[in-house]
Amino acid sequence: MTPEEVFRTLVHGVAAGRYAGLPELYAEQTDVRHPMHPDRPEPLRSRTELRAHFGGGEDSPEDPLVRFEAVDIVVHRTEDPEVIVGEFAYLGTVKGSDESFHVPCVFVLRVRDGEIVESRDYVDHAAMARARERIAEITTEPAAAGGAS
Repeated sequence: MTPEEVFRTLVHGVAAGRYAGLPELYAEQTDVRHPMHPDRPEPLRSRTELRAHFGGGEDSPEDPLVRFEAVDIVVHRTEDPEVIVGEFAYLGTVKGSDESFHVPCVFVLRVRDGEIVESRDYVDHAAMARARERIAEITTEPAAAGGAS
């Protein structure tokens, strides 16, 4: 697959909860970083670590709290044929309410021989966790964040 095809497979796979195949998009040895994550976690360096990151490699097509999709996808090619910059947003709704969310994202990927060997994923992790009512997992912010911001 081309770098753009790998990127699109990744972001649509996440949105659809098709996690089982996502680690296979990465090289066995890789370098995946999430620079905007509040905890500044260590880079993910292998498919095994990515499998754990994606929930043990099991599909989860029906998130009990949110429904979302990857939208507004724009892929920028660089002078390096292995590197692309993908801009997109996760757009969704919180089930059982009228609440919606829009989380802009930018992924910078290096894809070699159809596998991601390096990735910088710029995502508002707090916004995604808040939509899924999992904010306590990534920050000390209270789950019910009402009032002034």
